[in-house]
Amino acid sequence: MIIRPLAPADFDAVDNVHRAAFASTAFGHQGEADLVRQIHADGDALVSLVAESEGRIVGHTLFSRMEVEADGMPLQGAGLAPVGILPDLHGAGIGSALIWWGLEMLHGQGIQISFVLGHPDYYPRFGYSAKTALPFASPFAGPHFMALLLDKGVRLPESGRARYAPAFGPER
Repeated sequence: MIIRPLAPADFDAVDNVHRAAFASTAFGHQGEADLVRQIHADGDALVSLVAESEGRIVGHTLFSRMEVEADGMPLQGAGLAPVGILPDLHGAGIGSALIWWGLEMLHGQGIQISFVLGHPDYYPRFGYSAKTALPFASPFAGPHFMALLLDKGVRLPESGRARYAPAFGPER
């Protein structure tokens, strides 16, 4: 398997991955494929990676720019969403590899904090926690809203806010 940055020619294959991946979830397809295109079109993609196996795209993840403030000061933030893997390859470690690779790239870009809205049994393995996200006001606050400090020099604030890129909708 090869992990590499998404190329313009990959968009149709990435659409197919997300449509297949999210059709098999309890929530069904929620527009993830369109979201990927919009984030890229808006220039808000920080890291967008594909997993390729035997010449076909089997997974994708995207980290997008976020507006983050901690105790009145801006932080360089990224939101992890979406992560999609073809259903027949779930459990093969592809999603984990994409996320780890992406986090390393974010660190290299000087991103200080990353947020995810996801399963509380899955994302803590990467260091995300609801406790870290707790001080940040967001419409997604709760056990599924998690954060990961990428810059060890950043301390948790007493208060803050976290807003996703505009492509996620006006409430984010």
